[in-house]
Amino acid sequence: MDPDSGAKPPEGGASAVPRGEGKSSRRRKAKRNGKRRDAAPVTNSEAVDSAAPAGRPHNQEPNPSARKRKRRRAKSAGAQQPAQGSNVAPAAQQVPARPEGGQPPHSAKPSSRNRRKKNRGGRGLQGRPLTAAKAAPGVAKAPAPAGSGPVPSKDIRGRAGAESQAAEQRGEKFSYVNDLYAALDLGTNNCRLLIAQPTRPGQFRVVDAFSRIVRLGEGLGTSRRLSQDAMDRAVEALRVCAAKLANRPIRRMRLIATEACRAADNGEEFLARVIAETGLELEIIDRETEARLAVSGCSSLVGREARSVVLFDIGGGSSEIAVIRIDDSRSSRLANHITHWTSLPVGVVTLSERHGGRDVTPDVFSAMVTEVEGMLAGFDCPPLAAFRRQGAEDFHLIGTSGTVTTLAGVHLDLPRYDRRKVDGLWLSDAEVSAMQAKLLSWDFAGRAANPCIGPDRADLVLAGCAILEAIRRRWPSQRMRVADRGLREGLLTDMMADDGVWRRVRPRRPGGNQAGSQGAGGQDEAGARR
Repeated sequence: MDPDSGAKPPEGGASAVPRGEGKSSRRRKAKRNGKRRDAAPVTNSEAVDSAAPAGRPHNQEPNPSARKRKRRRAKSAGAQQPAQGSNVAPAAQQVPARPEGGQPPHSAKPSSRNRRKKNRGGRGLQGRPLTAAKAAPGVAKAPAPAGSGPVPSKDIRGRAGAESQAAEQRGEKFSYVNDLYAALDLGTNNCRLLIAQPTRPGQFRVVDAFSRIVRLGEGLGTSRRLSQDAMDRAVEALRVCAAKLANRPIRRMRLIATEACRAADNGEEFLARVIAETGLELEIIDRETEARLAVSGCSSLVGREARSVVLFDIGGGSSEIAVIRIDDSRSSRLANHITHWTSLPVGVVTLSERHGGRDVTPDVFSAMVTEVEGMLAGFDCPPLAAFRRQGAEDFHLIGTSGTVTTLAGVHLDLPRYDRRKVDGLWLSDAEVSAMQAKLLSWDFAGRAANPCIGPDRADLVLAGCAILEAIRRRWPSQRMRVADRGLREGLLTDMMADDGVWRRVRPRRPGGNQAGSQGAGGQDEAGARR
């Protein structure tokens, strides 16, 4: 018996270990000789071929870890196997012999341990790169932020858009799942930006958002011109938007301006200044396009049971109204079901400037409602009662504006405005009337102190309620759905649908399961408000 280990020495004199050597001594000796501890020594008659790796007997099966490495090398070499019938030997048989010094030649493949160490620094969990991918040769990098100089909006596309278009020109399929789309809406009261990524069919995930009250249309109703202070506020907000767009690989974007630039005598002059100072090229859309975009942005809020809907967008300088009738053959684009639409030349900014928004008495409120009702009287639209089913709740209103979202926030008594609780909320006719009466009973300081209104909207919210009241009188409904979405969502939906991002078949994972949507579904926007 071995005095150190107590184990019986292996049989056979050639492989026996001398007495007095313990386990640790045998391990150290085997390690120095480059041999496995449990392998028999190689005799002179069993010389190892020079192409075989040193330290491994020629007639011995490798250990499990060696087998794994061998399989990995064989698998990687399988992609480089020569064509059948060629005289080139397989890669596994072309192992270069070691030089006399024992070191592998410079052209030899590094060990698997060195490869793992080399790759580990540039990859995270599950092989995801930790650093930004390098741009492909010939693809322009995303431009610098707007602070370093004006950047034309046509060039703020980034690597993703360039690669997508290059792939399309080559006739290759390109996955749009990871592409980013951007929509900017410069209105009479707000400047809003959304950057989103398509997910499930008809939906997208918001990557970045921006919203700021700029009051571009301040004083427009009396002077017909944009004031210098209003333009300065708008340009400052647009600089922020330009920086966000420049720092993202945007595939496609659309930047629009609405009523303020549409009605101002110096609207085109202001847009030229925007290009010079921010690099953003905005387009002024007409009122019909604005109405259709509002419908596209709220299409997911129309229930399957609805047969007719009146959707309205109360803006700062104009209010768009669309009458939608849905038959049995419902189109994927709700805007195709618009039968009548109108754009009233009145919004919360213009109406509050004419009647006063700080001290609103019941008589002032009634005068504002009467003015809007007179405008609606000229809207030639057949009544919807003949189109509705008897006794079925197949008609409702959809309101998309700061007015209706404010009413919803006050109704929920939120300590802080929360879009996730407001968007898609149903309000009954009685609840809307109660909220309007509550706001009318508050003075300016009381409205400004409410966290869902604030000082920026305190002088505008009752003018919006007056427009809403005129619409409710024209189209009475037992319920109204609140939409904290609008033109930006409509722009994103239309661009993604035009590119066919939801019609393409997504690549399958190696396990056979289809790749899921990126991030949370829906059109979630944290923190940004209309």
